[in-house]
Amino acid sequence: MELVFATHNPHKTIEVQEIAGAHLQIKNLKDLGCFDEIPETSDTLAGNALQKARYVYERYHVNCFADDTGLEVDALDGRPGVYSARFAGEHCSYQDNVDKLLREMQGKTNRKACFKTVVALILEGKEYLFEGRVDGVITENARGNAGFGYDPVFQPDGFDATFAELGEDVKNSISHRGRSMRKMLDFLK
Repeated sequence: MELVFATHNPHKTIEVQEIAGAHLQIKNLKDLGCFDEIPETSDTLAGNALQKARYVYERYHVNCFADDTGLEVDALDGRPGVYSARFAGEHCSYQDNVDKLLREMQGKTNRKACFKTVVALILEGKEYLFEGRVDGVITENARGNAGFGYDPVFQPDGFDATFAELGEDVKNSISHRGRSMRKMLDFLK
């Protein structure tokens, strides 16, 4: 089966293909020839995921899915949340976001956080939502070189390493995106 992932992010495409395995072929927006900036104007992860999936389905008439992920930090009242990808500004880098997060966390003793991903699947015109969550803490310093985004500063509960130190196999088996994707994959079986 082939599904289009409504993303321009090559890191996310690779991660999701690794989770999906060989029985599902994941294409992304570049594979469709779509270079549009898809709006994300909802104030919820589910709303943004649905908005992106609907955009692709309405224009290309293909079975597709989209996700939206947010890092929610207790000491920051749930921020950056739905604004995680642009926490440091509209055209910021992953490093800019990590730097801003670490600055805002200086001196905070409560370092609890969670990652959430909501996947919106549109299959033959019907919409489905799948959510994944992983709890952990924000580390004092960035550690590790794998992954992307906030991976170097997020340490999942039950581990002494950040997502960026765990390696892709371990990360994908416990991550928020992995959990939401496995729910979608179980549904598709």
